[in-house]
Formats: sequence, C-alpha cells, structure tokens
Amino acid sequence: MAYLYLTVAIIAEVIATSALKASAEFTRLYPTLLVVVGYGLAFYFLTLALRTIPIGITYAIWSGFGIVLITIAGTFLYREIPDVPAMIGMGLIIAGVLVIHIFSKTISH
Repeated sequence: MAYLYLTVAIIAEVIATSALKASAEFTRLYPTLLVVVGYGLAFYFLTLALRTIPIGITYAIWSGFGIVLITIAGTFLYREIPDVPAMIGMGLIIAGVLVIHIFSKTISH
C-alpha cells in the first residue's frame, strides 16, 4: 500500500505544480484551488507512504518522478520543450531511482 500512497502523492503534486503556473500568481480562482487541494492531498498521501518507506527513499522517488512528470506536463500544457541535456539528466534521475529501488537494502520489496 505504501507505494500506492506514494504514487497518489506524486500524481497530486504534479497536478498541483502544473496548476501553479496556470494560477497566474494566485490570481485565477480554479487553478489556485487546484494548487491548494493538490498539495494538501500530496502531502497527506506522502505521510501515509512514510509509515513504511524510509524518508530518504520516499523523497528520492517523489522528487525523481515528480521532475520527469512535471517536465512532461510542461511539454504538453505550456509547450516547454526540454533540450537534449535536460532529457539526459532526467534519464539519469530515473536510473538513480531504479538503482535505489532494485538494489537498496533500506526498502522492502
């Protein structure tokens, strides 16, 4: 269940962060509400994941997948296309998360 909670937390954070730009510095009501609700859900589900997964591992997965998913959202929503070095860097982030998940003894599989 911990990884399900973490997945929900990541998705909620990506939605909230995407809405953050659309909120136009909190001047647009609906995107602003989406930011508040999204971050609230994200942090709630993150706390549930932390019951089982160590905080360092949780944060590595959270931030790694968050960076990649936000970049994908930015590409589609705001036409912010990453260049090749950015894509290589994100590939390395994903590789790092995979190494932690597959080889680390600090998490239960």
